[in-house]
Amino acid sequence: MSLRHALLGLLADRPASGYDLLQRFAGSLANVWSASQTQVYTELTKLAGEGLITAAEEGPRRRKEYELTPAGDAELKEWLRAAPARPPARNDMLLRVFFLGRLPRQEALDHLSTIEERAHAQYEDLVNLEKSTEWSGNDFSEYGRFALEWGQRYWTMNLEWAQWAREQITDRHRTRSAGSSAPKHG
Repeated sequence: MSLRHALLGLLADRPASGYDLLQRFAGSLANVWSASQTQVYTELTKLAGEGLITAAEEGPRRRKEYELTPAGDAELKEWLRAAPARPPARNDMLLRVFFLGRLPRQEALDHLSTIEERAHAQYEDLVNLEKSTEWSGNDFSEYGRFALEWGQRYWTMNLEWAQWAREQITDRHRTRSAGSSAPKHG
């Protein structure tokens, strides 16, 4: 996914100023794609230059409202129809977990607890977003709920996995401790 297509998708729903797009990012897409103010305005300039969006005349405070052009709509649809890109095979969290055995057991458990806490917080953020959003019957809202549901399930899975991994380490330690304290027969 690219910022380019995220902006085209937001503008396909309705015209918006750069500020409005940033607000919509914060209230919806920030959970799947982040973008800074500079990135958004730079990309809007590029999209306008390519004829994929148009900017209405400037209003108060140099505010421009952008609209999707037919060429922009065609680009968005072409991107939607294309085979999804393969997800990146890099996951910093799992790379660290792979090497947690290098740390003392309690530090490994603490690391997994941090993952669990972060997953819980992210899940709660999405629950709050769901509660605070006025869901309408339009496509943007309906498909946005699908993405929100994916996020909730993703963070639930992360939380459950971290709990499971901590239990595995604890059980392994118990088993080793029990084995070393058993009387040796000779």
